Amino acid sequence: TKNWDRPTTTKNKIAPKIKLIPIASGAKTPRMARPSRIPVWLPWDQRVIYFVTICVENRRRVLDNPRAFASFRESISALDQWNFSAGILMPDHLHILISPHDRDASVKQYSKLLKRLWRMDLQAGWKFQEGCFDRLLRKEETAQQKWFYMRENPVRAGLVARWEDWPYSIHLLPENPNENL
Repeated sequence: TKNWDRPTTTKNKIAPKIKLIPIASGAKTPRMARPSRIPVWLPWDQRVIYFVTICVENRRRVLDNPRAFASFRESISALDQWNFSAGILMPDHLHILISPHDRDASVKQYSKLLKRLWRMDLQAGWKFQEGCFDRLLRKEETAQQKWFYMRENPVRAGLVARWEDWPYSIHLLPENPNENL
């Protein structure tokens, strides 16, 4: 029998740690353990900004409505240890640009709290997918460039003809892309 909880060696290389997770049938299947978070190595004078994507479980289309949008606005305003710069709700996922007050703050914890506050406020019968996708913006990337990408999502998805027509977005970014956040 194989011990799935210990790293194994293969030709002098250590294989990643694997853990067992339950699946619908009740059996367990091997799954890669999540890697630990890489520390923020940006220069101290550069603001830490994350581009985050959160998806609804089974990609249910539950976010593109006035009630979910109002609740989203309430939930992000309650997270006062983070600066919110922009966000867009799509039917089954959302994108946000956020910046922590403490540059070592956990995006994972932000995501968990946002999802919990939001679902409680909505008394939702649906769930979000576990975790989130996040990307730390580097020096050559700007929040404005990410906002331009985010705002075009409803157009690319065929939901509206112009991004300005999508009612479920917020941006607090300067109009001039050369301005600092």
